Amino acid sequence: MIWRLSVLTVNPPSRFGFAVLLCYLKNVGFAPDKKIPPSDMLLKHIASRLKLTGDLWPAYLSGRETTRREHLTELYRYLGVKSFTGKIQQDCITHLLPMATRTDKGILLAEELLVWLRKNNVIIPAIDVVERTCAEAMAGGDEIVFQTLNAPLTPAHRDALDRLLESSDNKSSRLTWLLQPPGKINGKNVLQHLDRLSSIELLALPEGIDRTIHQNRLLKLAREGRKMSSRDLTRFSAARRHAILVCVLEEARATLTDEVIELHERMLNSLFSKAKRTQAERLQQTGKLIQSKLRQYIDIGQALFEARDSGGDPWLAIENILPWPEFVASLEETRHLARKNNFDPLHIITEKYSTLRKYAPRMLSALQLVATPAAQPLADALVVIQDMYRKQSRKVPATAPLEFVPESWRKVVITPAGIDRQYYEFCALSELKGGIALRRHLG
Repeated sequence: MIWRLSVLTVNPPSRFGFAVLLCYLKNVGFAPDKKIPPSDMLLKHIASRLKLTGDLWPAYLSGRETTRREHLTELYRYLGVKSFTGKIQQDCITHLLPMATRTDKGILLAEELLVWLRKNNVIIPAIDVVERTCAEAMAGGDEIVFQTLNAPLTPAHRDALDRLLESSDNKSSRLTWLLQPPGKINGKNVLQHLDRLSSIELLALPEGIDRTIHQNRLLKLAREGRKMSSRDLTRFSAARRHAILVCVLEEARATLTDEVIELHERMLNSLFSKAKRTQAERLQQTGKLIQSKLRQYIDIGQALFEARDSGGDPWLAIENILPWPEFVASLEETRHLARKNNFDPLHIITEKYSTLRKYAPRMLSALQLVATPAAQPLADALVVIQDMYRKQSRKVPATAPLEFVPESWRKVVITPAGIDRQYYEFCALSELKGGIALRRHLG
């Protein structure tokens, strides 16, 4: 059928050009560009099928433009396709708008546009037309995203967002302060990060505003906003500025939460490392005393062996080495040296309890925690600890959950007198990483 159609034209260049147009329209969906010649392989293939020479394409292009338009009209009718018009362009933009609210990647929009054109039997226009169509769709997507984020904002919200950009006397803006990195590992920096998190909460942005647009768009706008100075942001239209600030703050909320937890984990790691070093130093300091006791008991043991062999008095043998009162005192010193807590740093971790208490109450109050089913006892324990902070209780309730306490901690958490307050807190807060998930606003 293809070759029959091309035979309808008697002139060889016209027949050849007609066939080339047909191959392009039927297989790739657009007419060949006059400035870019088709591949030699295609031209030779068509020429062999029509029993013509393969150098007729330039002759066809140099012919009457009317002839080419007539050929295209005939082929459009035969293939059942339509040319790309202004009306169709608007239909394309309308079709692309929902996708443009999810992504601003031009290549994805262009791919979707080509799919739509083929599905609707529309000839693919020139590349610059495709680019303009996608650009208009992206601009429309931006507008929808900005409107969506601005819709729930009150005048008070907008004023508060704009105040974040204000700076004076060479001081950084409030927004710059909110986006500062956490800094060194210490309780002060944890508290500063909690202050930042609290400042975002005080803005009282509408609940769920981060879920009104696609996450790809939210993160992209947040990244753009982070790269800009406060002065740059003030140059945007109010709608765009407020939309970007909302995205920056929602992303910052999640980032600050992650960084607070990371600071807390690193803080605990630091405290445990210091406890191990302290324990090692104490053991080193008592090393000479331990060696002295070992030599002393070797001497006493040897004296007892000799007394047994000779039938002598064992008590006198001991006192010949060490007077009895000194021997009793030496036993007590040795008993102290042999205690388990001299070899386990866990027994001295609570010496750093004050460091933990500097920020732990605010941290637990600020973070929204959601437990997996397996970690529910840990979540319940954290609620108990928060309640103790609030009531300023000194004693852990007897009903406090203990299922989360690892075996290595039980010896210090659970005592004959009840649950040890400091060890209970340390244990629960050290288990925070593995058992609890954070409720993120970008989830």
